Amino acid sequence: MKGKCVIKVGGSLLFKDGNNLDSEKITDFCNIIKNKSNYDSIVVICGGGILAREYINVVRKFSGNEALCDTFGIEISRINSKLIIACLNESAFPQVPKTIEELSIAMLHEKILVMGGLQPGQSTTSVAIEVAEYINAENLVILTDVEGIYDKDPKKFKDAILLKKLTYKEVQEKILDGSGINQAAAGEYRIFDAVSLQILKRSKIEAFMMSGKDLSQFGKFWKGEKNVIGTRITN
Repeated sequence: MKGKCVIKVGGSLLFKDGNNLDSEKITDFCNIIKNKSNYDSIVVICGGGILAREYINVVRKFSGNEALCDTFGIEISRINSKLIIACLNESAFPQVPKTIEELSIAMLHEKILVMGGLQPGQSTTSVAIEVAEYINAENLVILTDVEGIYDKDPKKFKDAILLKKLTYKEVQEKILDGSGINQAAAGEYRIFDAVSLQILKRSKIEAFMMSGKDLSQFGKFWKGEKNVIGTRITN
């Protein structure tokens, strides 16, 4: 039996450390998901990443309007999505769905779908979870620049421990409750924001978070291998 998979790709993963586009990594990612042997439907949700934050920071200086900043982030996420579509070529649906309705129509074509943001005030992680809920996806994968969720920030603490399994409640305690008042500001979304966690809880979707830096763990996951490094989030 085949199923459906939603993959959230952090926009920053498309870039090298010098903020140049990483064409090799984008190609590697696309080559992995072109092999659809385990899935009937694949939807990729791409974030805005570094480029979006650059625009948002300048727009915030100009106007201080967070809703306007969000619209810039959405547009950049859609440009990133078009980049992945260009790499996937004929394997992808050629347009970026901008609504759930457009998504439902695009799915009829049995191509890999790539989307960005949908509306202001909503992170692309929220979009990924909402899409997974809408299409009844069996798998939701979140690719980030770390190996999963840790007991403390691994970029600041060398002794941070990777947490292999968490409940929704534990995610809220570890991420949201200590994230501060800016966790919903445009371009400042954390791994999960309040909206994305609520969608995750109501849908009872299981999510798997792993590193997308070198794609080795994602490649293992895609092949159905066990002992993949990451954090599984369950009900």
